Amino acid sequence: MKAPVGSPTPRRKETQTRVVVAGGTGLIGSRTVARLRDHGMEVVSVSREEGVDIITGEGLAEVLRGAEVVVDVTDAPTRTEKASVDFFGTATATLVEAAAAAGAEHYVVLSVVGVERLKSGYFRAKLLQEDQVRRSPIPFSSIVRATPFFESVETTMLMNTYADSVHVAPVLMRPVSANDVAAAVAHVAVGVPLAGILQVAGPEEHRLDDLAAKLLAARGDLRDVVADTHVPFFGAEIGERTLLPAPDAHLGHETFAQWLARR
Repeated sequence: MKAPVGSPTPRRKETQTRVVVAGGTGLIGSRTVARLRDHGMEVVSVSREEGVDIITGEGLAEVLRGAEVVVDVTDAPTRTEKASVDFFGTATATLVEAAAAAGAEHYVVLSVVGVERLKSGYFRAKLLQEDQVRRSPIPFSSIVRATPFFESVETTMLMNTYADSVHVAPVLMRPVSANDVAAAVAHVAVGVPLAGILQVAGPEEHRLDDLAAKLLAARGDLRDVVADTHVPFFGAEIGERTLLPAPDAHLGHETFAQWLARR
């Protein structure tokens, strides 16, 4: 598999690199675990289902023992401001402290393209998370910012539904597949630390209201899609280009049509 444009060359070692993935059973986490194992890494998944609590720290010291890389793809239980700030403020601090105590050398965290421009509680909490990672005592850190996943486009669409219509903000975006995000996160984790940010986006630019219309049609839903500039995106009112990545972003491979057909 080719590495993302601008990503480092994977390390080659005689022994397996031990990588711990926090949030390893989620949408991105489960795919990241699989990609890392494809790279020949020794991978340990961290989640409550596996008896590890990143809020209280229960089980973290044991699971992080010998870890060289920690990948953080956790997410808040809801997108409200309080829940997001509470979750990232506590979970990231707990993870970073435990990773540093275990001697981890590299911390990789998944964030959001445009997070510095999105003025809502959830995205402010993500900026807080990024800052905690940058200021941590772990020698190296890397931030992977992704554009909205195809799945989050569907979630956004369902937030503003009415009897005969669905209201969606007419904004531009490059939505990306979870598989492409996981591949990029895994490449960063096995490579030389970025000491910066890698943006990951989908291969095509779309308008969110056009995507919503295609999703409704695929579901056999006959409601109209209304382009509404006042509809927020996960709590944040956004401009037409707020969600677009930088020109040098790494572009994934899976298109929206391919994802829709695969579903």
